[in-house]
Amino acid sequence: MQQANLRHWFWLGLTLVLIALVALLGPAERSLGSQVRVVYLHGAWVWTALAVFVASGVIGLFGLLLHRENWQCWSRDLGRTGLFFWITYLPLSLWAMQTTWNGLFLSEPRWRLALVFSVSGLLLQLGLSLLGSLRLTSLGNLVFVGLLLYNLARTENVMHPASPILSADAWLFRIYFFGLLALTLLAAGQIARFFRRFAGCPPQP
Repeated sequence: MQQANLRHWFWLGLTLVLIALVALLGPAERSLGSQVRVVYLHGAWVWTALAVFVASGVIGLFGLLLHRENWQCWSRDLGRTGLFFWITYLPLSLWAMQTTWNGLFLSEPRWRLALVFSVSGLLLQLGLSLLGSLRLTSLGNLVFVGLLLYNLARTENVMHPASPILSADAWLFRIYFFGLLALTLLAAGQIARFFRRFAGCPPQP
């Protein structure tokens, strides 16, 4: 068991090092120069958080409908993983603000939304952990991601477009970004597996 844990931490650490190296070696952009690499990393991080939140909600929904506790456990673990990426996205967002806009615009609507859902998400996960109900956890994750996506769709983009990566003309930027995104998704999967090892799951009948 200890060897398996060490291997898990090794591979997670290696993935994080690769993410850092790929972020440092990203292509420069005409107007932002090499500072755009922070934007790439910030974008991949938040897209990963959203993808994991959606996976948590969808898997939790099917776990509830099909009465699969194993799926409900994955909803719990993915919900915690998504929250980890969402909370750690906040300092990356501040870094991206500073490097691209030369200041911190904390009144920016998407920043305020991210902060509100970080606090509410943390309180939700703490409450669900105390209750210890897989069904409530799956339902809570489904409601959380639904509210998050609904509010994101209604929140105005003031400082930048919704998807600066997809609006870029050069195909190199897109290939690079989606490669970085693949690495962050891999890290998310490894972190979810860590939560599964830590929290466990009731054995299937």
